Amino acid sequence: MKSARTPREAFLALIDGVGAQRWDELPALYSIDASVRHPFATDASAHLVGRDQLREHFRSAGRTGFTMKAEDVVVHETRDPEVVIGEFTYRGHDRNRAALEVGALFVLRVRDGEIVESRDYFGPRRVPESSGP
Repeated sequence: MKSARTPREAFLALIDGVGAQRWDELPALYSIDASVRHPFATDASAHLVGRDQLREHFRSAGRTGFTMKAEDVVVHETRDPEVVIGEFTYRGHDRNRAALEVGALFVLRVRDGEIVESRDYFGPRRVPESSGP
């Protein structure tokens, strides 16, 4: 019998799945009635409820043409055994192959191995500085 994911493992599975573009697999990380808030969003993604809305959210992400990988990952354990805070930077390319990076901080509540609640904060999209002369 497989044991349930820890909050740390659920967070890492989420960001790794995004980086690998496993859009169809990501909704399974969440509980059937999960609540995901994107506090800085101004569109319908500001609050997603349930796997069906998350499934459509990830399908939409797959259609953007963006590729990105989470780097500089730091996971903070909390006193609440269900809660983990993950900070990282997504680095990759937009649909036109222009480099991009965006800082992020996720606060996840994981129960019985599934994400039941998440608040996902994204900073502004930046174009990385050139390292050349």
